[in-house]
Amino acid sequence: MSTSPRRKATHLLSASELRGLAQLATQGTLGVTDIVEGMHQAVWSRLGMQGRREEEKTRSAGLTGLVYRGIRGSTRLLGQGVDQLLAAWPADESKATSEPSPQRLALLAVLNGVMGDHLADSGNPLALTMSVQQPDAGSQQATGHLLLLIHGLCMNDLQWRSENKAGQAHDHGEILARALGANRLYLRYNSGRHISENGRDLAQLLQQTVDAWPVPVKRITIVGHSMGGLVARSAIQLAQAARLGWPKRLHSLVFLGSPHQGAPLERAGHWVDLLLGSNRHSAPLARLGQLRSAGITDLRHGLVQDADWQGRDRFAPGHVPHQPLPLPASIACYTVAGTTAAKRSPMADRLLGDGLVPLRSALGEHEDPALRLDFAPEARSIQYRCGHLQLLSSPAVSQQLLDWLAPSPAKAE
Repeated sequence: MSTSPRRKATHLLSASELRGLAQLATQGTLGVTDIVEGMHQAVWSRLGMQGRREEEKTRSAGLTGLVYRGIRGSTRLLGQGVDQLLAAWPADESKATSEPSPQRLALLAVLNGVMGDHLADSGNPLALTMSVQQPDAGSQQATGHLLLLIHGLCMNDLQWRSENKAGQAHDHGEILARALGANRLYLRYNSGRHISENGRDLAQLLQQTVDAWPVPVKRITIVGHSMGGLVARSAIQLAQAARLGWPKRLHSLVFLGSPHQGAPLERAGHWVDLLLGSNRHSAPLARLGQLRSAGITDLRHGLVQDADWQGRDRFAPGHVPHQPLPLPASIACYTVAGTTAAKRSPMADRLLGDGLVPLRSALGEHEDPALRLDFAPEARSIQYRCGHLQLLSSPAVSQQLLDWLAPSPAKAE
């Protein structure tokens, strides 16, 4: 018997998550109304038809204001009605929350990456809660070595298992755990929040995990892809400041394509904000560009500490000064940088990188010595003809990780 569209929907998203989508739709409609009203006001003032002070909004007076107030009121009423209807939706919440399908989790991960800070601040049920996933919890004996893998922006823990160029399933975590005799753990988190906020949560969560582990934890290895590496750096700094115990057990920290010095694509989005905001008629549209999350704007310059963003407008133009955060002392730190080029060159290093992260950023290089991350030459690896996502599925990357981390020579599968 075929599955109806409604049954498919309930298996993809839970009832509470459908309510979350309805809330987003309502908020989006209200936001678009504000944008349209702002453009209306700009044009009206430009034509000299508005005798009031420029800062006054059309919503406050006249027939035009009555129309916009009516739209907002109707939208809120409709949103409340849909919310009440979905509150009574008879769905199997347990299946949706305990056994997420790859499709459902991918949808939530992207949504959280794009606007996860708004979801968390508004209490939307679509916001992901940070958690540690252990895929082989019931099949393997607990060891004293924990291997934690942290995904990047708009991604999720299931995406560590991917296909390589040969079409074979590949998982760095599985390969490393077998070689190291470690228990692999995968972090799931809301990548749209500030990096330092996720770092603070990870610092506490990892301490709770270590305290509750069935056997004493003697060694911890962390591998972070893209934003995941920045979250790890933030967590270590915050854990050390709070004098938590787990950093003393942290032996190795590996970065895969992490934008330590920022990512140019977010900077491109920032320029769009500036261009739209430079014209009074297009200025209301700048709000569309500013819907992107705090996690995304943190990537503009690789901001990993609270002091880098607190008390500042993250969409403001100009240089964003941030505090240096060196690599943690007494911890072996390694970095893998990808490039789509066949070999290094000044042009390829600056413009290409892995398609998302410039090579110099992934290597921690910076003109300012205080902001430079000093990886040892033998702790740096450049993977040629390798894109950002291919870093997750490359056997060559696995072999490099094994060469660095394994106690004896081992070959990646």
